[in-house]
Amino acid sequence: MRKFDVIRAGIIPHELVAKEMLRLQQLRITDDILDTLILVEHPEVVTIGPRARNEGVKAPQGYESTPIDRGGGLTWHGPGQLVAYPIFKWDLEGESNVAAIINLLERWIINSIRPIGINAYRDERMQGVWFENQKFSSIGLNFLKWVSRHGFTINYNTPTGRVENLASCGLETGTTTSLCAIGETGITRESLEALLIGSAIPSINREIGTYSTFSILDEST
Repeated sequence: MRKFDVIRAGIIPHELVAKEMLRLQQLRITDDILDTLILVEHPEVVTIGPRARNEGVKAPQGYESTPIDRGGGLTWHGPGQLVAYPIFKWDLEGESNVAAIINLLERWIINSIRPIGINAYRDERMQGVWFENQKFSSIGLNFLKWVSRHGFTINYNTPTGRVENLASCGLETGTTTSLCAIGETGITRESLEALLIGSAIPSINREIGTYSTFSILDEST
């Protein structure tokens, strides 16, 4: 079974992780590293994908924003959100196209939180993961030679109103929220990281290699 390394990066600005993802993607393409998963939380920022830029969609006043090259429109990042960036080479059985890969990531998220009693699901309105008719997880990827950058979010306890006030990815305001806001309290970033790693084998057919519990992303590099 293919192994993947995990980097727990802590709280790091989005622009630093974006640069690191580019570097790691090139290393993965040439097989100089294993599949690598970055787990991180960002200070608040709204990333704006090509579709939103083409349609002239901007973040509301009061939100810092930055352009990005993954699929989708607006995506909120900030406190109370786990972001997972799989720098993976997608060439295993069942990974033959983008839709299949998105499906695997959705399954991974759903399987991860089922042990804590959250029966999440997919919804035809938008890719990602939903619970109680609201979206709490978004997915957006960029591929080069079938190695991915960017990834997915899990909103577990975001500040009241911040993600809800954003019409992200073509959805109306209030559709995207956090698990805490719909009654699922007590979840932490650390517990979500452990749940994701623990459900990797049945979800994405990969097992953990090394697990770094410190950040390797240095603002001085």
